[in-house]
Amino acid sequence: MSVDFNALRRRFPVLERKTYLNSGSYCALADTVRDAINAYMEDRLLVGANWDVWVSKNEAVRAGMARVLRTQPDEIAVTASASAGINALASAIDFSGPRDKVVISDFEFPTNAQIWHAQEKRGARVMHVPRATDGYIPLESFARAIDDETQIVAVTHVCFRNGAMLDVAGIAKLAHARGAKIMLDCYQTIGAVTVDVKRLDVDFAVGGMLKYLLGTAGLGFLYARGEMIDSLLPTNTGWFAQENIPAMDITANRPSPTARRFEAGTPAVVNCYAVEAGLRIIQEVGTDAIEARVRYLTGLCMRRLEAIGWPSITPPQEARHGPMVCVRAKQVDQLFSKLMGEDIVASFRDDNLRATFHFYNNEQDVDALVTALARHRGQFQ
Repeated sequence: MSVDFNALRRRFPVLERKTYLNSGSYCALADTVRDAINAYMEDRLLVGANWDVWVSKNEAVRAGMARVLRTQPDEIAVTASASAGINALASAIDFSGPRDKVVISDFEFPTNAQIWHAQEKRGARVMHVPRATDGYIPLESFARAIDDETQIVAVTHVCFRNGAMLDVAGIAKLAHARGAKIMLDCYQTIGAVTVDVKRLDVDFAVGGMLKYLLGTAGLGFLYARGEMIDSLLPTNTGWFAQENIPAMDITANRPSPTARRFEAGTPAVVNCYAVEAGLRIIQEVGTDAIEARVRYLTGLCMRRLEAIGWPSITPPQEARHGPMVCVRAKQVDQLFSKLMGEDIVASFRDDNLRATFHFYNNEQDVDALVTALARHRGQFQ
């Protein structure tokens, strides 16, 4: 069944006024997500502390994320952020033995690298896998870094600086061959690209809801492979991580037998309303259809940029990029501001202007961006 992307686009009011190419920072707001936030306000005014509904919303987020990641709800922890999920996982890992090495890459978002470096006081040795001369990090570089002393490989799916996508399935195979675990930070892909944790064969995955999952800030997730959960006891914990939450037991730490043991305190309730609504849209459209749409738009954008003589620095191969297209620019902050003044919402990191696409974007958005860049090329290229 074909998807009516034009009809879906009309559900995002900001697109009537803006060329919105910033989903990699913060998604456009859908009408049903707005309505869900308003519904929370109505519940608070009419009912007050509607605790049963709050808990059900949290569980709806867990179930929704399980469907998106193509796994089971018991393997999903609903966290306050990707950082909270990584911290909980890191707190459960013992670095005192022969496997004291953490392998990360030079493509990582700061929070992933910083948290693992913070484990150095607990005995961890952190190794960065550098990019090659062409700016990419090939599988061979990970093969040289992962060894019998590696405890965990923690890598991003797509680099937030240049849009390059790593060969996650290949890295997972290397890690497992050496007896190491692998954690995937899929914040820059989940919701725009199909992330099947079983097919990728990752042991853990983290992300958040404010980008391509169409939700809002203040909520994230951690996937943990079911057969690994019993062996990991987080010291970063809280009452929602307990096996029996209503028991209010203060005599011991009795963690849930599920991935919920990686959670902490009271969930962000209003965020759950919004995120549940956003996940429903993702499930309605389907991640395979979304990925096909995003790949079409990113490919079109790259070809158009090549045609104006300002090519993208993002790898053009489909297997090596996700929903982000980047161009190198001089005084990129000023270029960003000029585009904002023309109602084109993008973002930038380092010297790279970033355009991040979702299913609600269309060919006219690509045209608006490329036409503007052609106009400003003399000043900023």
